[in-house]
Amino acid sequence: MTAFVFMRKHRDEYSIARMASVLGVSESGYYRWLSRKPSKRAEEDLVLIEEIAEIFYASRRVFGSRKITSIMRSRGRLINHKRVARLMSEYCLHSRVCKEYNSFTEPGDGNNIKENLLKRDFSVTGPDQKMVSDTTGIRTKEGWLYVAGILDLCGRIPVGMATGPRNDTKLVSTAFRDMRRRGHGGNGCILHSDRGSTYSSSEYQELISSSDMLSSMSRKGDCWDNAPMESFWGKMKLEFVDRTYDTLDEARSAVYEYVWSFYTNLRPHAANGYLTPAEYYKQARSQAIF
Repeated sequence: MTAFVFMRKHRDEYSIARMASVLGVSESGYYRWLSRKPSKRAEEDLVLIEEIAEIFYASRRVFGSRKITSIMRSRGRLINHKRVARLMSEYCLHSRVCKEYNSFTEPGDGNNIKENLLKRDFSVTGPDQKMVSDTTGIRTKEGWLYVAGILDLCGRIPVGMATGPRNDTKLVSTAFRDMRRRGHGGNGCILHSDRGSTYSSSEYQELISSSDMLSSMSRKGDCWDNAPMESFWGKMKLEFVDRTYDTLDEARSAVYEYVWSFYTNLRPHAANGYLTPAEYYKQARSQAIF
């Protein structure tokens, strides 16, 4: 079973009880399976689900198994849509209709809308060349916790983040200042976002220009222009932030643990040649210096 393969792979990072609960399987079933040699197909499924989840969350949970199968085939992956449907079902990746989509960003008024400099070219040769940013929300019994994040496309590593009870300009500005305090960004670096009112505000745009960075924005209503950031939020919610929290502080703690500990330092990324973001970024920065 794919869930058991996942549990075995991450047994040094999480307790078996926690993973069994999240994945909806039994601990005893896992230990029985562990005594048997896993099939080659189960190992392949673990690789496939990462690609499926990336496409699914980049579509804002709209694409179903047939559309995802089509995209994977266009990438050269020979796969049957029934297998994709099975994996999506096992990992609770259920498509929803567009009217159910809950955007966390209010549209901007058009005054500070910038050109799409990124143009879906997410390739880089080193740090501080291209970054992506976005905001998401985590539901709690005290209300929504909003999270603003920034990723450097070199290693897909988080470089700035802020959390708060309001999705406003202060939130994204705090994430930007966090990124700068950590020593990232600077002259000529592209910082991409959507066209929301927080990102197109004069205050936020002034922060970008005063740091000699270049502001880039997605085309209207096109989430694929910011796919790496959408994928990042999707992974966070799929792998870690998996429930409604009692308090804002509880949700904030889970987000910080995922972003700055698990994802950055422990989670191998296929696009990084299965290095963690921290390992890949450190290697790339060392090569850039020399």
